[in-house]
Amino acid sequence: MASHTTSHNPDELTAGHCGLRIGIDIGGTKIEAVLVAPDGTIVATDRIPARRGNDQVVEDVVSIARSVAGEHFESVLSVGIGIPGQVDCATGRIAHVVNLDIDTLELGALAGKQLGLPVHVENDVNAAAVGAAHVLAGTDMSGTIVFLNFGTGLAAGIVDNGTLLHGYSGAIGEIGHVPVDPNQFECPCGQRGCLETVCSGASVGRLWPKANPPMPGLITAAHLGDMEAQRVLAMVTHAIVDTVQMVAQAYDPKLIIFGGGMAKTGQPLIDVTLEELARREAHCPFLKGLHLADRLRLAPAAEPLGALGAAWAAASI
Repeated sequence: MASHTTSHNPDELTAGHCGLRIGIDIGGTKIEAVLVAPDGTIVATDRIPARRGNDQVVEDVVSIARSVAGEHFESVLSVGIGIPGQVDCATGRIAHVVNLDIDTLELGALAGKQLGLPVHVENDVNAAAVGAAHVLAGTDMSGTIVFLNFGTGLAAGIVDNGTLLHGYSGAIGEIGHVPVDPNQFECPCGQRGCLETVCSGASVGRLWPKANPPMPGLITAAHLGDMEAQRVLAMVTHAIVDTVQMVAQAYDPKLIIFGGGMAKTGQPLIDVTLEELARREAHCPFLKGLHLADRLRLAPAAEPLGALGAAWAAASI
């Protein structure tokens, strides 16, 4: 059993421990959990290393859920889980979670049976989208909010009037596999020119292997006059703004949130995006009239968005 690192806020727990929710974010290397009060306040957190295999993942979910709730477990109403891979949110069944050696697993049913609680499972990007929407929009969840996850791949989570959208087959938001990039790099999905072959965290690392993390190093080198860095950065920012335009013109969201590992670059990522956006707006009154710059936000790096969003998603079911 993995060791736990748990943090509680005693004042919040004492103030109101009825109707608590647990949110769990499962990654390739760690599992993070939060205990959330009815008003959305995080009252406890926990983190353990992730282990591979079906039995280990279920065991760790049950363990961290009980640990983060502590003596208030009996007051918990539901558990939400965010995890990579294919997720059937209606049944809690997950598939093809490569980093955890999972082919298929009835995660929701198995964890729910052991915990004695309703367990709702979401794709990790969707969970993070819900978390980011609640953190940045607060109580005003009206309109559409799009979360762009610039991680190992590229995907979007869409929250409409507080409701997470899944689409007909669950493939909504798979914008990374829209094959429009002119560089026409091969994508593991079988296509060429997918957006994520240029503007995901993994692709930037491939295009600019001279720095780790690559995006801050790429931006710095470009600003210092490195011509190759400037060429690569122009390629990356072109794909980023293609992505922004697609979700903006498809969903007309009030907020477009940059998340994922690449978003940890911080404001410089927004700045280079705005520069490319301004170049396009200079020749397109229609695009300029959308005021996209006013809608861009960075996901708060210090918040456990995946776990928080998983808790909120479970609460809405």
